Amino acid sequence: MKNLLYILLILPAVFFSQEKITGMIMEANDRNEHIGLPGANVYWLNTEVGTVTDLDGKFTLEYKKEYSKLVISYVGFKTDTLTIKEPKMVHHWLQPTDNLDAITLTSRKQATTKSYLSSLNVTNVSSDELLKAACCNLSESFETNPSIDVNFADAVTGARQIKMLGLTSPYILIATENIPTVRGASQAFGLSFIPGTWVESIQITKGAGSVVNGFESIAGQINAELVKPSTDDKLFVNAYGSVNGRFELNTHLNTILSDRWSTGLYLHGNLREEKFDRNGDSFLDMPLQKQINIMNRWQYTDTKNGFVSFINFKFLNDEKQMGQISFNPETDKFTTNAWGSEIDTKRYEVSAKFGYVNPDVPWQSLGVQTAFSSHKQESYFGFNRYDITHNSLYTNAIYNSIISDSRHKIKTGVSYTYDQYDEILAVRNLDSNYERIERSVGAFFEYNYDNLDKLNLTAGVRIDNHNLLGTFITPRLHARYTPWAKSALRASFGRGIRSANIFAENQNMFASSREINILNTTGNIYGLNPEIAWNYGVSFLQGFNLFGKKADVTLDFYKTDFQNQIVIDYENPLEVNFYNLDGKSFAKSFQIEFNYNAFENFDLRTAYKYYDVQTDYNSGRLEKPLTPKHRLFANASYETNKNDRDAQWKFDATYNWLGTQRFSSTTSNPIPYQLPQRTPTVGTLNAQVTKVFSNTFEVYLGGENITNVRQPNPILAANDPFGLNFDTNFVYGPIFGSMYYAGLRFKLN
Repeated sequence: MKNLLYILLILPAVFFSQEKITGMIMEANDRNEHIGLPGANVYWLNTEVGTVTDLDGKFTLEYKKEYSKLVISYVGFKTDTLTIKEPKMVHHWLQPTDNLDAITLTSRKQATTKSYLSSLNVTNVSSDELLKAACCNLSESFETNPSIDVNFADAVTGARQIKMLGLTSPYILIATENIPTVRGASQAFGLSFIPGTWVESIQITKGAGSVVNGFESIAGQINAELVKPSTDDKLFVNAYGSVNGRFELNTHLNTILSDRWSTGLYLHGNLREEKFDRNGDSFLDMPLQKQINIMNRWQYTDTKNGFVSFINFKFLNDEKQMGQISFNPETDKFTTNAWGSEIDTKRYEVSAKFGYVNPDVPWQSLGVQTAFSSHKQESYFGFNRYDITHNSLYTNAIYNSIISDSRHKIKTGVSYTYDQYDEILAVRNLDSNYERIERSVGAFFEYNYDNLDKLNLTAGVRIDNHNLLGTFITPRLHARYTPWAKSALRASFGRGIRSANIFAENQNMFASSREINILNTTGNIYGLNPEIAWNYGVSFLQGFNLFGKKADVTLDFYKTDFQNQIVIDYENPLEVNFYNLDGKSFAKSFQIEFNYNAFENFDLRTAYKYYDVQTDYNSGRLEKPLTPKHRLFANASYETNKNDRDAQWKFDATYNWLGTQRFSSTTSNPIPYQLPQRTPTVGTLNAQVTKVFSNTFEVYLGGENITNVRQPNPILAANDPFGLNFDTNFVYGPIFGSMYYAGLRFKLN
């Protein structure tokens, strides 16, 4: 371990010992200004060795004695050839040509984009895309994105569960500004703890992702970039209200303190106090809820010396009440008067990011990330009690540089993670207290080759030592090849390993009468072994013009093979069993997506997805419950042109169709409590209209599930909540029915 760390640290020094030239390419002008030309081509004559200048016009290039003629070219400027006899600093001014006619090109920025150049399969979701729906929190920010599936986890808690490549969120590394955030104790509800207005953009990566961010990612990575105090509005207010009794208020207050310091105070509050029971099963359709969420964010930027840093302080208090509509916690808690549940969560977070870019050598940079969080949840579900305290520390240091020239980039660094768990249970057949400490230290190295034309390759490896999982290696590889214009063919594979937090990740099981069992207890975490999986994938993106308008089509195929998985077995309707995989478990995902700018300001996005997710249970190989094989997605958006006051209209509609899904077995239940083998199909329609009055004020009106689709009897044995057959986990569609909302946004720049 020590030898590997030593090698990783000295490796850059070995590479940088090669001879090279550095310099700056500038525009010749009469003002004697040193204006750098970004993107200028710099290469050795009659060779394939070259580079392009960075945003400041600076470059570095490998030098050999046999190289003598340095060619410098840039569109709109005269090409020059310099004679170089030794490695040195080169400053050169290019003369503009005088015979070029001016051309103005305009293009509308897309709300969702995919890169043709990156080796990773990444979808970038901008704030414009997030505004197409209410997006009150991060869990609701994926309704207009076909790569992420969103559904309710159960019939009482209101928690939204997301899936990628057919796998649930524990297999996705979810981060804010590349710091893992939604994990451990926050896995079940953590997405609802990040207000939508705090999010500036989202990056969705299919496949195992980069080794820089850790070893836990299996199906993919989701990173949310938060708004920056230096660029966010001085004042921003978003008010929201819906017919299901939910009210929200978001306020941003940003101040630029000096030319280097900025700070922002971000306040979020939501409230639902009205009780609804539209299906008449005596249970609340949506939980009662109160949430206060505060973030104080500091930003330091010193571009002259290459420093940038962020410091964040967060506090969250979230209270939920679920259960029967007549339930009163003061009189009915832990009694059979009425079935009820409460979840109270307090969370504190402190995080900091520090970055340094060498002003003289801009391809060298150093970044340090660190975060501490304390998460405390107290909850009960009927007679089942579950409390968890999770203290977590995360630190990551990253060094970026190049080898020889900018086609060869490297990242290397070390990371440390500390997690302390203290869980208290009061359920049948299980111990009352589970405590553990997880510590891991790791080192990583990632190499990227990019010739800016045909090939982009990213190969990474990390080695980690974990006190409960042992020492293990995580390799990952991503490649992009461009066979012809406007195309990108990608392939990837990677390994992921994680410790499953079986109680925190599956809290919906407590809202049932099932007996919880942990079988073959020989491992180090709850008696179980770590989950290990390999992910493989290919993707093809092709852009083209259709009837004179931009269009693109994407085909993805990914497969996840588990070496070990913690099987969550609901096949006995009176039990939920956890055990190590004995056999095979895999998830296959195929998606075809078509995007089309049909006419000016009108965008159409459609997708079809096919899932094949199967696991070897103790009762045999079965399709994963409540995972549709077939899904259809369509989104249409249109906006009018802005007038001289920046006023306009925006329209958006999204349709989702889900094929049939398998219910876990209920054949041993009494006949009134038996379900069919599969669910019916489900189709939902969401829409939103926004009226922008100016660049400071707008209002929006929207509806979810406008077709009023509702799952009948989402709670099994709702008439006997303390009986053996009570279960809230058979949810495949909407419960509340149609939901309409309205809101306003006000901002001062």
